[in-house]
Amino acid sequence: MKNNLHVFLGATVADAAARPLHWVYNQKQLKSYIKGKKDFSFLKKNKSPFYNIKTGKVSGYNDVGQVMFKTLIEGHDNVNNRFKKNIIQNFGPGSIYWKNLNLRSKYKKVRDWRGIIKGPWIHQNIIETVKNIKLKKKYTGGSKVNESDGFCASLPYYLYGFSFKSLEKIISTVTISKISLRYALAKFYLIDLALKGAKNPLDEFIKKFENNPYFKNIVKDISKIKKLKSKSHPAVVKKLGMACSYPGTFNSSIFAIINSTSYKDAVLKTIKSGGCSCSRANFIGAYFAALKGLNSIPKSWIKKTIPAKKIMKQD
Repeated sequence: MKNNLHVFLGATVADAAARPLHWVYNQKQLKSYIKGKKDFSFLKKNKSPFYNIKTGKVSGYNDVGQVMFKTLIEGHDNVNNRFKKNIIQNFGPGSIYWKNLNLRSKYKKVRDWRGIIKGPWIHQNIIETVKNIKLKKKYTGGSKVNESDGFCASLPYYLYGFSFKSLEKIISTVTISKISLRYALAKFYLIDLALKGAKNPLDEFIKKFENNPYFKNIVKDISKIKKLKSKSHPAVVKKLGMACSYPGTFNSSIFAIINSTSYKDAVLKTIKSGGCSCSRANFIGAYFAALKGLNSIPKSWIKKTIPAKKIMKQD
């Protein structure tokens, strides 16, 4: 595909596949939802305890990438400013995301959130970004959480061939967390190595950055995770981190990559492990698509993914 957009397609399909079980943290409960199913992607009935959207649609993680994708289709000049405008349009006041944010404030005192939020869920980084753009702040990214929104937002931008230096600026549009920036860049280096034909991008990453202080802890963690190979996936993910935050979401993704032989296998393992599966699925789907190509993404899954058609049109 043009501009290696099969990598963004990989992220999008993986997110949509995991979405109906997004944020199910009770692994025993999750096990009951998928019992007897070999393929539990794209569950017809939503089981997320926080929000409910149509199966085939993507979570807020991937949707910010769709906003960037739309911005790039419109043109390659003044990308950052137009991206900000499109963020406001898609996530800000007047959008279904913002309407649901106001509903969340109303229902904060209610214990059981299930069935309350009908429609998409806006993330903390995007809430802050919308407010900071409206206030015309120089740095608009969120600072309260260390999550994957920056990586997801800038994935299409990276695939269109923009430099790593300018990539940092796009990531910072959505998050100014130093931790989020570091882990997002690590993901991009791994994807870059995969696209350039590295047989084992993880080993190449370790070799390339073992003496680099910026990625010191990431290199150490990857080396440690490699020693956990073949252990129970849900158990290790529970230990490494099921939640949305770095380093847990990155480390659990690396464990799925190490223990999987294919795109489908990796995504299913990710779903089965529970928690913030969508944030992990975006990176894992992009990585395997980069490593093994467009044909590694199941065609039946692509057909079930609503935003996939627009990406396929750019071929």
